[in-house]
Amino acid sequence: PSTGRVLHTLNIRLFPEQLAFVVNHGEDEVVVVDASVLPLLAAVLDQLTTVKHFVVYGEGDLSALEGRSVHAYEELLAAEQPGYEWPELDERAAAAMCYTSGTTGDPKGVVYSHRSTWLHSLVAASGNGFAMTDRDKVLAVVPMFHANAWGLPYIAWAAGADLLMPARFLQAEPLAKVIQNEKPTFAGAVPTIWNDLLSYARKNGTDLSSMRFVVCGGAAVPRSLIEAYDELGVRIVQGWGMTETSPLAALSNPPKQATAADDVTWRARTGRVMLGVQMRVVDDSGTVQPWDGTSVGEVQVRGPWITGEYYRVDAADRFDDGWLRTGDVASVDRKGFVQITDRAKDVIKSGGEWISSVDLENALMAHPEVHEAAVVSVPDARWDERPLACVVRTPGSDVTPEQLRDHLLPLIAKWWMPERWSFIEEVPKTSVGKFDKKVLRKRHAEGDLQVEQLAP
Repeated sequence: PSTGRVLHTLNIRLFPEQLAFVVNHGEDEVVVVDASVLPLLAAVLDQLTTVKHFVVYGEGDLSALEGRSVHAYEELLAAEQPGYEWPELDERAAAAMCYTSGTTGDPKGVVYSHRSTWLHSLVAASGNGFAMTDRDKVLAVVPMFHANAWGLPYIAWAAGADLLMPARFLQAEPLAKVIQNEKPTFAGAVPTIWNDLLSYARKNGTDLSSMRFVVCGGAAVPRSLIEAYDELGVRIVQGWGMTETSPLAALSNPPKQATAADDVTWRARTGRVMLGVQMRVVDDSGTVQPWDGTSVGEVQVRGPWITGEYYRVDAADRFDDGWLRTGDVASVDRKGFVQITDRAKDVIKSGGEWISSVDLENALMAHPEVHEAAVVSVPDARWDERPLACVVRTPGSDVTPEQLRDHLLPLIAKWWMPERWSFIEEVPKTSVGKFDKKVLRKRHAEGDLQVEQLAP
């Protein structure tokens, strides 16, 4: 980016047709590829219309690139000449871009400027952010293609912190070894990663306590996960944002009035709006709601690192007079703490009343024999929609719907209680590790889920 070029990180977990789409739509000219993932690139080569050069790092079978302009990364470095004159760039010029994960329709491109990335890094590294310094060692588990690894490479660089990048080794065992051997002080990843690592650490006695701060986001973070890591001496703080927000927009650092007794409660909130981010909550009629902690509507944001449009796509329905419509349903209290209750597309409307799938999932995952749980809406003849609880048991568990219902009774409103239960091997995930509920809804519609129904 400092040479005036634009860095576009590619999501190798996309379907081949989506990967080809984002390369062509972004008009990428040079692809830098690790030799280990050349087979993924080979699957889309014939569909790429704008790429002129391929830079390959490492050793591998280059036969798929035969006849194309191919360069070895190390040879390019060795041929570098001193005295390069760095250009003077407009701070508002494009520096990088990422595409949304494309859960509905084609992925959409978000362009980040030098200015937006600089400001995002300063606020994220600040005391009310990650409080990052040159004494930190940052384990960036979240992939680069996920909003530039949540901006962590830029934030760490600005703070002078060391960076640990685990490449494709994101499973619990290799991550545990990296943490034990390298002693990172800061890390960031989605809840599913930390959930798997927790199970491994408990089983193998792994010491994770070098990590003073773990930012967790991309999906709602269960309170039970925060409490479990507290027992291991690791502090999880929930963050909220999107590809469109660079991504950090809110962070759940407790306020100074917090006590030891309610510290976890604050960290289980979605987050407090960050300095520089403007936020409002708007109901279905377009009325801006008060910050009273109870009034609910769609979260809308704007600010210096929040996009005002998608790259070469007219998506006027996602923006309102400069405000980004996030699709998240939430309330905000007078301290600026956001509590997201659902995605607009995932909320369950039963008998004209709203049920939060996120709250139900968090309550279910507080049960010691539940590894993961996703709740989706399914049609109901009487109530229009009702919740279906899709549960992944912990290994060796045979917990029943009746037992889980007993567990939920003191935790949720009685009319929220699911009548339909399905035990599954794993919750389907998007390419960035979020629960992919549309897959579960589709499987239910096609009769592909074994559902047990309890009497109301």
